[in-house]
Amino acid sequence: MQIAGSTALVTGANRGLGRHFAEQLLAGGATVYAGARRPESVDLPGAIPIALDITDESSVAAAAAATGDVTLVINNAGSSTGASLLTGPMADIDLEMRTHYFGTLAVTRAFAPQLAANGGGAILNVLSVLSWISLADSGAYCAAKSAQWSLTNALRQELAAQGTQVSALHVGYMDTDMVRHVTAAKHDPATVAKLALEELQAGNPEILADELSHTVRAGLAGGVAALYPQFA
Repeated sequence: MQIAGSTALVTGANRGLGRHFAEQLLAGGATVYAGARRPESVDLPGAIPIALDITDESSVAAAAAATGDVTLVINNAGSSTGASLLTGPMADIDLEMRTHYFGTLAVTRAFAPQLAANGGGAILNVLSVLSWISLADSGAYCAAKSAQWSLTNALRQELAAQGTQVSALHVGYMDTDMVRHVTAAKHDPATVAKLALEELQAGNPEILADELSHTVRAGLAGGVAALYPQFA
């Protein structure tokens, strides 16, 4: 996948990691549709604002109908309610799944025919280290990210027949508004976006942006005892 000359759709492009993706894609010679629920909030010169609420299938369909030349989709839009699976509001748990799982699926289904018509192109799904390990106090987000990881692996196989590359980005905390309440060390989203786009162009299906992601992925082979030592 080559950035120069591509036409990208970035969901959640009005702030955070999504804005950095859009900015760097433009700098790399791409045309960028900057998707946001409020397109007037997109303030990036050169980007083409487009109304897009990934939890609303009619909004997704309208965005697909309004384009036609997309060759790269970056599924970046997200939510983070902090809901516990046991005690959190069911509405919050539902939002996490509608955003990360069903929203990613809706965008992919809507734009896959467009990608095929334009030569195959690529999809980058922004996942998380929490796709692989769950925290009890934010179980809803973790479960949704885990489901999104499974979705990504399945769609990679289905979309290979049309020549569409599907890549997944795993990363820990980034310095964005979504986790401004978190006091742990955070990565610069601009650096993460740069790495992700480099690895995307190299054709890497699984992109690990930090040491934590490498450590947790390695721990998967050890099962519950490796990832949750309190249950060893």
